[in-house]
Amino acid sequence: MSFTQSPSDHTNLRSSILTFLAEYGEEALIEALKLYQEQQQKYICRTRSSRSKILIRDISYLEIQKHQIKIHTSHGIYQKYGTLSQELELLSPYGFIKCSQSCIVALHKVRSVQNDDLILTDGTKLHVSRALMPKVLTAFNRKTCICKETY
Repeated sequence: MSFTQSPSDHTNLRSSILTFLAEYGEEALIEALKLYQEQQQKYICRTRSSRSKILIRDISYLEIQKHQIKIHTSHGIYQKYGTLSQELELLSPYGFIKCSQSCIVALHKVRSVQNDDLILTDGTKLHVSRALMPKVLTAFNRKTCICKETY
C-alpha cells in the first residue's frame, strides 16, 4: 500500500476488507493472503551463464534426462543441470509431485487423470508410473476436493 493514497482509497480498501470478512470470514481472508503469497513465489533457474526468475505458478512440469532438467512453463522451456530430487524438495511445498522416475508435475496444472496419464490444462499428456499412481491420485483428489470446497 502506498502512503500517497488518498483517505478515500483507504476507506474503500477498509470497506472491501470488511465486506470480505463479513461474507467469508477471517480464515478465508488468511487463506486468500497465503494463496496470493504463494502465487508470487519465484523459482530461480541457474545455469553457468544465466539466471532466470520464473513464477512458480507458471511452471507446468519438470523432466530430466541425464541430469539435464527441462522446466516447462506457460512462457517456454528453460534448461538447467541438476537432479530431480533436489527440484522436488524445493517445489513440493507448492503442490508439485513426482509422477514418474523422470518427471515432476504441478498439481494445479493437472486437469484430469485418464488411465495412466495426467492431462494438463494445456492438453499435454504425462505418463504416471504404476508405482506412483496411488500417491498421484490421492494428491489430485485432495486438490480437487479443496477446489470444490473453495467454490
